[in-house]
Amino acid sequence: MTTETVVNLAYIVAAVLFIVGLKMLNRQRTARAGNMISGSAMLLAVVVTLLSQGMDYTYIIIGLVVGAVIGAIAALRVAMTSMPEMVALFNGFGGAASLLVAWSEYEKGRWLWLHEVPGPVAVVAIVFAIFIGGVTFSGSLIAYGKLAGKLAGKPLAFFGQQLLDVLIILGAIVCGVMFVMSPTSMYIVFLVLVGLSLVFGIAVALPIGGADMPVVIALLNSCSGLAACAAGFVIDNTVLIVAGSLVGASGLILTSIMCKAMNRSLKNVLLGGLGGTAGTSAAVAGDVKPIDPESAYYILEAASSVIIVPGYGMAVAQAQHAVRQLAQLLEDNGTQVSFGIHPVAGRMPGHMNVLLAEANVPYEQLVEMDEVNRQIDNIDVAIVIGANDVVNPAAREQENCPIYGMPIINADRANSVIVLKRSMASGFAGIDNPLFYRENTRMLFGDAKSSIEALVSQFKE
Repeated sequence: MTTETVVNLAYIVAAVLFIVGLKMLNRQRTARAGNMISGSAMLLAVVVTLLSQGMDYTYIIIGLVVGAVIGAIAALRVAMTSMPEMVALFNGFGGAASLLVAWSEYEKGRWLWLHEVPGPVAVVAIVFAIFIGGVTFSGSLIAYGKLAGKLAGKPLAFFGQQLLDVLIILGAIVCGVMFVMSPTSMYIVFLVLVGLSLVFGIAVALPIGGADMPVVIALLNSCSGLAACAAGFVIDNTVLIVAGSLVGASGLILTSIMCKAMNRSLKNVLLGGLGGTAGTSAAVAGDVKPIDPESAYYILEAASSVIIVPGYGMAVAQAQHAVRQLAQLLEDNGTQVSFGIHPVAGRMPGHMNVLLAEANVPYEQLVEMDEVNRQIDNIDVAIVIGANDVVNPAAREQENCPIYGMPIINADRANSVIVLKRSMASGFAGIDNPLFYRENTRMLFGDAKSSIEALVSQFKE
């Protein structure tokens, strides 16, 4: 077989492994294996591509070693609470890589193009790789800043924001058309296109509130894939086109799922974030009813069914292992235990699933929102751990509320509700939660991990 045949066969194998790995990511029990298979596919594609080019590997090896060391240290040191911002950075670096690949090919080719004009596919692909890659990079940096608390989590809207977005898009289209028509003499236009892509990413991400971050991360993940796909057309690499298309398509599907879970359109997310000017929640009247761990224990000890609703507060407190221990003790006591998972709980898609998987919570105990709501009226106790907006009855009852219409887990309809929170502070949407004032709700204040460990101690005594 010729070298070209071997390379193409390796690319086919890598593409198949990508698809298999992506499919396996759909289930918690197979997700780790799917991740390894997808990673192996990428390794195969990279190695085959490098070997087939016959290049000097000195700088490539140096880059691989440096990158591997940085990646390994970052992965080992990152806390589970910081995983969303790391994912945002990964998306951004993916977009930046695609931008730099396209830029490099343009720098290399624009002198050759003086003698041989390139095909329109390559030139158009450069435009798309530059623009989508730039938007992904700068938008992901803003998302990182919001998730890491370095930027305000609330939407940063400004007068003329939508007009600015339209002008940037029109400017990018004009620059793209001019570049495609005459790529060799449009270097300044090319640089303007790079600048517009970076500015557009910032302009789009700044007005988006923290509550919409799961949608934003899914969308940026899709953009990083689309940018990689465009870069594949630029360098005529089949496996990069396939891999980028898979990531782009799956990211768009996930974005659609996230939007449906919040009962919002993607346009609404991009043009007006939660906590903006979409309305205000009504003032909540009533008094909260605090409870101590001992009293909470007596409620749980007598329950025949308990559903645990985790949120970002559980991640902050690193309470997932204590929660798993409490669930096991409840089961040993004859209680039926399940975990109610809201699609946008946390700061990225699947955030709660990842945390509970780390604590070895059986996948069978994870129940999706719709199924939870079908059985919630018959649940004895709902334990809400650090969740806020995803269990807020205002989304169901107050039409002027910013999150009105967003599907929630109806925890308030359980016979009893125990809410674990540090304080009465609002969630990312910045609105009060009437659940905390309901007659059947008791508030267990304090660090979630410490509170759960206190309950565990009560069961063991």
